[in-house]
Amino acid sequence: MVSAAIACILIAPALAPAQEPEQSANGRLTGPPHAVIEMYTSQGCSDCPAADALLKQYIDQKNIVGLTLPVDYWDYLGWKDTLAGARNAERQRQYAERFGIGTVYTPQAVVNGAVEVVGSSESEIDRAIRASETALASSRVPVHFWHYGNSIIIEAGSAPNDSEPKEATIWLAVVQKSAQVVVKSGENAGKTLTYYNVVRELTPVGVWNGRPTTIRLARAAIMRPETEDLVVLIQEANTGPIIGAARLGD
Repeated sequence: MVSAAIACILIAPALAPAQEPEQSANGRLTGPPHAVIEMYTSQGCSDCPAADALLKQYIDQKNIVGLTLPVDYWDYLGWKDTLAGARNAERQRQYAERFGIGTVYTPQAVVNGAVEVVGSSESEIDRAIRASETALASSRVPVHFWHYGNSIIIEAGSAPNDSEPKEATIWLAVVQKSAQVVVKSGENAGKTLTYYNVVRELTPVGVWNGRPTTIRLARAAIMRPETEDLVVLIQEANTGPIIGAARLGD
């Protein structure tokens, strides 16, 4: 569906506190992953359920971070998306401007912040993964992300040798691993839709400028009851290429 106009955080109790960070494999992932896939979707879009199911296939691959970002600009068709956030639509608009595509649509997949494709096309997503992985190979930044005692700690490494680092935003995504919605009206009326890795909040928590960076966040200040995972993205500018990423829960 194409639109001409676009109409803090949980660590789940199941994640036990880490002991010494260097000894803990649980709740720690070192990046970068093979790919980060952002899926822009809507409960009011009849073309989206196939893309939502496809994203789950990528999420099941441990070296891929898949994120669902529900948007609200199809609400006028008769069903208000219960997971959508205006910030998701704004982020998608920023991508549309950078990619020069003139408009936003669903389902849309943005791969590594570098390539946009139709979100229901596995072949297009696979090509985007290969192309962006090659293009970003010399820019990748290692990321370590774990919880320790009462803190959440993010460590981003230095820029690769011989690269010219650009200033990057460090984003923290609050993720609900799954959500099931019974749609009662609109294009998907009568369907029960399941979403995976739903981004409930995406917040900038720091800036990376090519040098090693450590960010420490108070765990108590970011806990929320319905969210089960956290994801860190290191992204040039705000919606540029994603050069590093890590997932906390697994």
